[in-house]
Amino acid sequence: MTTEDEPPQAPADEHADLWLAPGELASWLSVVRLMTRLPWAIDAQLQRDAELSMVEYMALAMLSEAPEWTLRMSVLAENTSSSLSRLSHMVKRLESRGYVRREADPADGRFTNAILLPAGMAKLESAAPAHVAFVRRLVVDNLSAERLRRLGQDAERILQRIDSPAR
Repeated sequence: MTTEDEPPQAPADEHADLWLAPGELASWLSVVRLMTRLPWAIDAQLQRDAELSMVEYMALAMLSEAPEWTLRMSVLAENTSSSLSRLSHMVKRLESRGYVRREADPADGRFTNAILLPAGMAKLESAAPAHVAFVRRLVVDNLSAERLRRLGQDAERILQRIDSPAR
């Protein structure tokens, strides 16, 4: 018997791990639907209410939290789970709208920084209330404080496994 915080032990039957048990399958399919539909719903809300994609909103938000509203493009790509190429195209779109600018990193010219501009901060601030209300309605208010805390812990646990070099 395992506690809730310990991963389950491997099945005794060597072929049992080829298939998920019915309860495992049902839970897994719920997670898959959540991973597919939640980003779609959030992206649709942001597009409708702020004319921003979810990744654009995330980039603006991350820049707003960074010292001097500046991050290296490589760091921003990692933090938004984007390839550097995809992020570069997205930042170019944000630049054309006057929300960010790119410039060489003064500490090391081999790197490029993304810098949030006042218009980008204003866009983020105008988008945030509707976005936060939507996230509250879909997720936060749908769970008790304890369940939300545990969901966050469980998500971090899975992310650590994904980020672990020995997957």
